[in-house]
Amino acid sequence: MNGVICIYKEKGYTSFDVVAMMRRFCGTKKIGHGGTLDPMAEGVLPIFVGSATKAVDYCPNNTKEYRAGIRFGVTTDTQDFTGKVLSTCETPVPRNMQYKLMERFTGELMQTPPMYSAVQVDGQRLYELARKGIEIAREPRPVKIYSLSFEHFDDFSAVMTVSCSRGTYIRTLIHDMGVEVGTGAIMTSLERTRSGNFTLRDCYKIGEIREASEKGGKDAVEKLLMPIDIIFNSLPAARLSEQQTRMFMNGVVLDIERVNLDRENGPYRILSAGGKVIAIGERGENGDLAVVQRFYAMPEREKKPAAKPEEMVIKENTPDGLKDLNELKGLKLI
Repeated sequence: MNGVICIYKEKGYTSFDVVAMMRRFCGTKKIGHGGTLDPMAEGVLPIFVGSATKAVDYCPNNTKEYRAGIRFGVTTDTQDFTGKVLSTCETPVPRNMQYKLMERFTGELMQTPPMYSAVQVDGQRLYELARKGIEIAREPRPVKIYSLSFEHFDDFSAVMTVSCSRGTYIRTLIHDMGVEVGTGAIMTSLERTRSGNFTLRDCYKIGEIREASEKGGKDAVEKLLMPIDIIFNSLPAARLSEQQTRMFMNGVVLDIERVNLDRENGPYRILSAGGKVIAIGERGENGDLAVVQRFYAMPEREKKPAAKPEEMVIKENTPDGLKDLNELKGLKLI
């Protein structure tokens, strides 16, 4: 079973909870997801099944979009409403402050990961340390906010929509906004509305997957999967002929000038003669079609046993070229 399915992660579940359930429904351990969502968050969670797991790190579009609720005048240790309250402020935020925040927090930013996050430091998750009351220094990381706007903004609350790069923490973005306005702020709700090419319209709820599994087993669940090709539709294609497909899938390096390319520069989605995405590639330094990631198993090479001394092929020059003298019965070689 190979492909992609979008789950609408509901509140209360972790992303790993969803993966664990999908492993049961699909009957395979080879499952991954396209970006962690906190238990209190909901929304689009792409699930990659089988060979599609190889595509997680090569998705050409990793942009995420969110709709988030904000409460000004409060700070917590988790930067959202689930945490321990650290401070409060009764000063209202002027409504024209939204325009300053939109300008200040759009573009490239440096963001410090929160302690309650899955980031690893020296082999330990930050949230594991945070639960023990340990706080350590974290290195700021670059993130990008492509767009930010407010649907609602008043003295103590707001609702914003944001489009951002992979790895952006929305609750940390809100926390930093609270620092900017001087009152503090926490996240009160979060819905991911887009992940890469996938939107809310592509999603199934876990209950729907469970129902399909109970009625038709793994076959019914498999029918809900989208082909891996859909992930890479935005990439230019490198289209192989039947002969090139056979050669490529057997490990032969292809001359890129002999391949039908959509455009000169990649990266490319490499399409088999049947139109299926079989790999991601790029123009190699030696003029070859260099493989970045394959989505199929390379054929195993047959290992031939070492020949016994009496079975060794002995050849000598003859008028007809090289000839196998072992085929000449009765000939004794000195």
